[in-house]
Amino acid sequence: MHRQRGEPERLQKVLARAGLASRREAEDWIRAGRLTVNGQAASLGVRVSPDDEVRLDGRVIRQRAPQSGGRVYLYHRSPGESLDTAYDSPAADESAEVSASPPGAPHAEPLFARLPKRGGRRFIVISPMPRIDGGLELVCGDGELAARLQRSVRGLTSELSVRVRGELLEQQIAGVLGGVLDSGEKLTVLGCEPAGGEGANRWYAISARGASGKDVRQLFERQGAIVSRVLRTRLGSVALDRALGRGHFRELTPEELQAFLLQPSASKSQPEAPGRGRPRGAPGAPVGRRRTRD
Repeated sequence: MHRQRGEPERLQKVLARAGLASRREAEDWIRAGRLTVNGQAASLGVRVSPDDEVRLDGRVIRQRAPQSGGRVYLYHRSPGESLDTAYDSPAADESAEVSASPPGAPHAEPLFARLPKRGGRRFIVISPMPRIDGGLELVCGDGELAARLQRSVRGLTSELSVRVRGELLEQQIAGVLGGVLDSGEKLTVLGCEPAGGEGANRWYAISARGASGKDVRQLFERQGAIVSRVLRTRLGSVALDRALGRGHFRELTPEELQAFLLQPSASKSQPEAPGRGRPRGAPGAPVGRRRTRD
């Protein structure tokens, strides 16, 4: 049940919904004396109503009314692209081989500057891929909703395409399926199999539960593979499609967002045995590329 418009709420929650800070950051601001309510220094636990005047460092904060759901954007990020700063020329190394777009291209402006202002003032990337890699990213301007999304992703299944130098041996694939990370933590890897490639490079489609892009890169590198690219193509119930080119975004529908939030966590899911078969819906090649040329 959602609160009525006039019902008081904790100040931390109001600031998070406005996209200004996480609740923890807001608590730090309160302790530092940066926030006032109706001219009085705010204290931890204080509740505010829409009629109260809230100021941060002397500037009035406009409160946002509780909504049935915030806005979440699905973005197809290019490897090496920054979401909050202007385009930089790629470095000379192979890791920056695929850039966001050349200077002067239509999408040289960073994503955060292109998102609709109604989406929020402070955008948060949910379980972001490493800068060197790319693919599917979820971006949210509602701090409270972003926290819920972040808590959800650790129990969800991700699908990724990994480009390596040369073809992996059977024992290397078996090692990836084992899911052991440098820390000793073990991921549940549901599938890993060849997905095409030309020349010296090969693509592999991997499906794993609760794995970040960094985790997947590490799984392959622990087996001696030379990884040049990791692209996320699916996160839980949300997937890239070929209609969404690199550098483009779209807003998730309320139905898509609701389905994402209602997905069962790993603890509630039935265990699945790792295997060599292609995970259902796994791509045969990276999304958004008609052909792989290397």
